[in-house]
Amino acid sequence: MPVRLTYAVLIITIVVIAIVVLAPGVTASRGGKSLAFVALFIFPILAVALGYQHHMDRSRETSFCLSCHLMEPYGRSLHVDDATWIPASHYQNNRVPRDEACYTCHSDYVMYGGIKAKWRGLHHVYAQYMQDPKPPLHLYHPYNNRECLHCHLGARSFEEGTTHNADSAIMADIKSNKMSCLTSGCHDQVHNTTKLTEVKYWEER
Repeated sequence: MPVRLTYAVLIITIVVIAIVVLAPGVTASRGGKSLAFVALFIFPILAVALGYQHHMDRSRETSFCLSCHLMEPYGRSLHVDDATWIPASHYQNNRVPRDEACYTCHSDYVMYGGIKAKWRGLHHVYAQYMQDPKPPLHLYHPYNNRECLHCHLGARSFEEGTTHNADSAIMADIKSNKMSCLTSGCHDQVHNTTKLTEVKYWEER
């Protein structure tokens, strides 16, 4: 939704409400009553809906997530020049859209999907401004392989990978989340923010 349209509706809403409040005489006629109804109910609802949609779209952006001071180290970890760092490798090689990197890998934590996901996303905003959270951050629950399989399921490199097929039970355990991609010792280098002063960084061109 274009930002200009949202602001235009907001400005029109304020102007029309101001007319009704400052010149209540206009509501004496039938047309004036209709204007008052539109000013006090229809336009405000439309303005809120457009604003909500704009901010929901914006909350998918990596820049939105990294706008919180506490998230700055996690943003830096995306530029670590080491292929074993899973978020950095995915970000730098466009395995995830760079402008929606956080949302892509943590979609169960943002304001999309079910009620619980929306609540967690809103809680992040609340915590940022009201609770003064301290690092290191912890997930509400262990990272689910589901977030990896959104992209990797069906991919040849995943389905035919030697390690994934070393034993007939491994692939089944990965797909059922019995064996974690991140904590099983295979892909365990994630956002290690305690090591950021010891690593080399990739400079995006």
